[in-house]
Amino acid sequence: MDGPEASCPSMGPRAAVARELLLAALEDLSQEQLKRFRHKLRDSLADGRSIPWGRLELADAVDLAEQLTNFYGPEPALDVARKTLKRADVRDVAARLKEQRLQRLGRSSSALLSLSEYKKKYREHVLRQHAKVKERNARSVKISKRFTKLLIAAESGALEEEALGPAEAPEPQRARRSDTHTFSRLYRRDKEGQRPLTVVLQGPAGIGKTMAAKKILYDWAAGKLYQSQVDFAFFMPCGELLERPGARSLADLILDQCPDRGAPVQQMLGQPQRLLFILDGADELPAPDAPEAAPCTDPFEATSGARVLCGLLNKALLPTARLLVTARASAPGRLQGRLCSPQCAEVCGFSDKDKKKYFYKFFQDEWRAERAYRFVKENETLFALCFVPFVCWIVCTVLRQQLELGRDLSRTSKTTTAMYLLFIASVLSSAPAADRPRVQGELRKLCRLAREGVLGHRAQFAEKDLERLELRGSKVQTLFLSKKELPGVLETEVTYQFTDQSFQEFFAALSYLLEDEGSPGGEAGGLGTLLRGDAQLRHYLALTTRFLFGLLSAERMRDIEHHFGCVVSERVKQHALRWVQGQGCPRATPEGTEVLEDKEEPEEEEEEEELNYPLELLYCLYESQEDAFVRQALGSFPELALERVSFSRMDIAVLSYCVRCCPTGQALRLVSCRLAAAQKRKKKSLVKRLQGHLGSSSSSRATTKQLPPSSLCPLFEAMTDQQCGLTSLTFSHCKLPDTVCRDLSEALRAAPALTELSLLHCRLSEVGLRLLSEGLAWPQCRVQTLRLQLPGPQGALQYLVAMLRQSPALTTLDLSGCQLPGSMVTYLCAVLQHPACSLQTLSLTSVELSEGSVQELQAVKTEKPDLVIMHPALDSRPEPPAGLSRAL
Repeated sequence: MDGPEASCPSMGPRAAVARELLLAALEDLSQEQLKRFRHKLRDSLADGRSIPWGRLELADAVDLAEQLTNFYGPEPALDVARKTLKRADVRDVAARLKEQRLQRLGRSSSALLSLSEYKKKYREHVLRQHAKVKERNARSVKISKRFTKLLIAAESGALEEEALGPAEAPEPQRARRSDTHTFSRLYRRDKEGQRPLTVVLQGPAGIGKTMAAKKILYDWAAGKLYQSQVDFAFFMPCGELLERPGARSLADLILDQCPDRGAPVQQMLGQPQRLLFILDGADELPAPDAPEAAPCTDPFEATSGARVLCGLLNKALLPTARLLVTARASAPGRLQGRLCSPQCAEVCGFSDKDKKKYFYKFFQDEWRAERAYRFVKENETLFALCFVPFVCWIVCTVLRQQLELGRDLSRTSKTTTAMYLLFIASVLSSAPAADRPRVQGELRKLCRLAREGVLGHRAQFAEKDLERLELRGSKVQTLFLSKKELPGVLETEVTYQFTDQSFQEFFAALSYLLEDEGSPGGEAGGLGTLLRGDAQLRHYLALTTRFLFGLLSAERMRDIEHHFGCVVSERVKQHALRWVQGQGCPRATPEGTEVLEDKEEPEEEEEEEELNYPLELLYCLYESQEDAFVRQALGSFPELALERVSFSRMDIAVLSYCVRCCPTGQALRLVSCRLAAAQKRKKKSLVKRLQGHLGSSSSSRATTKQLPPSSLCPLFEAMTDQQCGLTSLTFSHCKLPDTVCRDLSEALRAAPALTELSLLHCRLSEVGLRLLSEGLAWPQCRVQTLRLQLPGPQGALQYLVAMLRQSPALTTLDLSGCQLPGSMVTYLCAVLQHPACSLQTLSLTSVELSEGSVQELQAVKTEKPDLVIMHPALDSRPEPPAGLSRAL
């Protein structure tokens, strides 16, 4: 039931007293006074609503007390009754009720404000509390000054069927910049007209999910968001609430965020559809089948933070309330399995335009901002990394330190790991020489603390943890740990946590290079514990594992030895290499297997999570940036198979690097993958666009050349590297726009090792197939085997068939699964008999052929006995008589 009249919570001691006082006052009224009271009560509004007259007209004192208590809540009902008694001219009873209330319950500030008035007071409180945000170095900055727009893209579901035009169609899901308009669209209605109650913002660590959530809260308090939909919004940091001691109810958690303890919580909870709960870091919650995750259903039940948060998450608690959930994208299936019809969106970080804006907001000095930005812009890899806001903050922090010291901006990095290490190095170098050994020792201990937390799934540390490691009051505590005071059961409890979770994961990874496994605590938390974590912990340890591989490059290991004054053992690197080699060949859907793209299989969510695991391994290898190490690691994988991956630009950069380093004989197979959107071109004037359109109508080739590089351009460029050993490339159940076909065609002309290409059940336009045919016909193309399985009749196969007279390397053509009309078979037979055609094997095993087409192919076999043509009808058919008319 909606509205304030929703079910009344279980009665506590104060509520029972309030109800007793209310009933006593109403029973003192005569019938005439009770009648006047009912009429005056009809006009008493609570946030624009009143108790329906049908429930009041014939109500006696007991019924009225029940209605008042249910509608307003026990204590607020006393205030409403007292005011109504005065308006009904029963002042003696009103005075007596006031006196008795003061004696037994004391003064309540909620009596001074109605729900609508408290709403204004709460908004003002939120604006004050969240006007500033703390950066990782504990500096406070105004959120309105520092917040830089992020790209947010709605999650794409199954692969949509889209018709391809002569050029690349726009991607169906475009990332939008996170202005107030974008935030307001998060709860937009779906195709069926239903408005979602749960929205998930997901993305990797440091991408800006928490900052976006806080900006949404701030914009709501400022009156810019959800004004007609949300009366109260609450920010729930899941990691902090999970580790808070003692039992607390949802009502208690709400009171903690209010400006005073007299907030009308019962009235707030009486209208759950007007509430918004922001659950930040929901992937920290225990697994759904864990005992501590049993959801709470009563907002007034004092229990653990895990039960309250799990109750909100799966809608067992306040099912009509709105939720905004942030979570890392490493295990979306694990989280979404407990959500109720969520609307998902991916936080994609900064656009190139907003990277520049962030630099200027950070430095607040135009000269320094311009110098730093130009330096980063010239370093293509570093500039790409800055799409992650936290990495951008680290880059800006390091460059500001170098500028303040008058140093040349010449230190560049290619990976996130390198930037984090550079940041740590700047901390060490800023310490006086005499203090450096002490700071080095403190950082080692901090690394040990971080490892204990990561392996124990802990983000909060007690003072005793710092005292045990002699870190309390140290310099590294000030720099990397933030202090929090939480209300405990008996007294305030002080806890510490890393200023950013990614710092904790970086220090945990660093600990393995600063300590041998034989050192104290090494056996319990050794490298095997990290790398051999079970599947349930794998997503939680993913970033730590990436950092570990990033620290294993020869250059990073030298940096660690230099900055920490120690010798790093090669044993850790060899251990990590053996672990990668032991992962085996990732599984994927066998070639030719039909993929049901739209079928929902919720019971296989955990399996779905594992499908991205090969990509996570590639991320680890990318972080190392050591070609020989990567080539050696990939040698144990004869095939790289990635299935159902929605590629981001960073994913493609990672895949491209690994392909460039892959050993000879390696295969790459992409199955049911969605490709990232290509970079947008700058808008042209209407005249230029019209001129371009008129010019392109005369030549589709000119149109194609004018298109921007495809999203897979970095991958195809990697394939042309002379060190690349990729021999086989397969696209299965993928959409290949014209720009992808054009860039692949260019790569076919220069790929040194590629000898096999398969396009299975892929969507290609006529232009795309023509472009690929041109690449295969190029004299330098080394492709020997081509497999095509294309849906529907393909008139563009004429370009492919014509290519057979020019391709010097192609010896095997598999057209199984294609539709070949009689005219196309006739043309094919003519080309096969051309002296320049060097094809040795033609497979048509599942192609439907007419009687005439079979006879033509049989004639070709007679003419060229060395050519193998595979088709069931040809194996048992006698050779045709000599003189059978041949094709053109």
